[in-house]
Amino acid sequence: MAISPLRKGRKVPTFPITDQEGKSFSLKNYEGKKVILFFYPRDNTPTCTEEACNLRDNYQLLQEHGFEVIGVSTDTARKHQNFIKKFSLPFRLIADTDNKLTDAFGVWGEKQLFGRHYMGLVRTTFVIDEKGKVAHVISKVESKNHTAQLLKALGI
Repeated sequence: MAISPLRKGRKVPTFPITDQEGKSFSLKNYEGKKVILFFYPRDNTPTCTEEACNLRDNYQLLQEHGFEVIGVSTDTARKHQNFIKKFSLPFRLIADTDNKLTDAFGVWGEKQLFGRHYMGLVRTTFVIDEKGKVAHVISKVESKNHTAQLLKALGI
């Protein structure tokens, strides 16, 4: 099954879902703000940790450019809380345990590891503008250099 992520210019879905604290979250609450929404497969895995820590280390810089940073995976709120605590992550993590957000953004698809094919969350980052529309999509995320990749893609 091919991945068909939400494209540039499309309005983002705004239905409610929960964050690491079990609190309701909706992208509707971020209208008027710029958002970096990064989808990653699993908490506490090497590549996902590199990506989250790169964004953490550059969080202040991203905020100076007016961005809110929000991570999404299919892990539970409890796993997110542990991940945040272990790596001092300053941003919100969304617990998409039923794949509603990953399906809505088109980032759930076929993956391959050691010749084995399976379905899973495909690492993708969306930059959302103040009007709640996709401004940019990064589908080939460079986890160790994700902030630099984002800034370059956005011309910053």
